[in-house]
Amino acid sequence: MSDYGSAGEDRDSSGILIPLHEERRARSSLPVTFDRRELDQILRIYGRMVAAGEWRDYAIDHLKDRAIFSVFRRTSEVPLFQIVKDPKLTRKQGAYSVVAATGAILKRGHELTRVLAVFDKKLKLVT
Repeated sequence: MSDYGSAGEDRDSSGILIPLHEERRARSSLPVTFDRRELDQILRIYGRMVAAGEWRDYAIDHLKDRAIFSVFRRTSEVPLFQIVKDPKLTRKQGAYSVVAATGAILKRGHELTRVLAVFDKKLKLVT
């Protein structure tokens, strides 16, 4: 006799099938976030810039299509820079970018470390 049982017997619940389109829909409704490694790299730069007196505040937005880490000189101002993670651009220009207050993309790439290297140089806001 086989261990699989016949059609009339109860089956083990570990063999439940989940339609792929339902799983994709559930995942697409979740917002894009920075993971722990990414936040560690970003906050290391942020701490260095705060110590230098350049930045004073930050905000993190987890949106449906992208995650944004915005840095401010003062809370009431527009962000000086935004570090953006956009997974839809992963295969093209790269998921990560640094955007200036003017909207200009300062650096874009596939690796967050290389994109954050733009802050190794002394950047100043041009108005």
